[in-house]
Amino acid sequence: MPVNPDHAIQPPAKVLLERTFALADEAATHAFGERFALAIESVRAMAQEASQEARRHAPVAAGGQAFHGLQVQLIGDLGAGKTTLVRATLRGLGHTGRVRSPTYTLVEPYVLARPNGELALYHFDLYRFTDPAEWADAGFREYFDSGAICLVEWPQRAGRLLGVPDLVFSLDLDHAGDGRVLVARAHSESGKACLERC
Repeated sequence: MPVNPDHAIQPPAKVLLERTFALADEAATHAFGERFALAIESVRAMAQEASQEARRHAPVAAGGQAFHGLQVQLIGDLGAGKTTLVRATLRGLGHTGRVRSPTYTLVEPYVLARPNGELALYHFDLYRFTDPAEWADAGFREYFDSGAICLVEWPQRAGRLLGVPDLVFSLDLDHAGDGRVLVARAHSESGKACLERC
């Protein structure tokens, strides 16, 4: 029996840090996206430095990726600003081309040249899914296991299959004005490190 795709099904996860941001207008959303991009860069650089240091001290034992990626789930109604925030983050990471909404393609890939090496970012929109099994059938797991940044709109449509995210950004209308309220929750140390820098 299909799970109701409009009902958020999040795995239980401890919240390591929660912060609320008032995004009064689109400019404020762009500014937050730029700060978030800088936070990603900072956390990625710290992970790479730690990995290099570990290789110097134990070159045989210190294998694997320096940066293990980041899963960010964006939750909010239609028009809440999820795609605008993704677009601002991409701009902050140096992307100058077009940023398409993946509503019909389901995923839009980006490879960004950065001073400390290329960064892969995948923008997902799962709005069209009616059953979490569609996520599994689409073969998206490899993107999440590749050390990339995965920004996922409508993650609740995949049910529990996405696992515990590093960050959850919940966007809602600010009922006191025309802007948005962003409630950000970190569920991992790397997510917490990013949120601390926003």
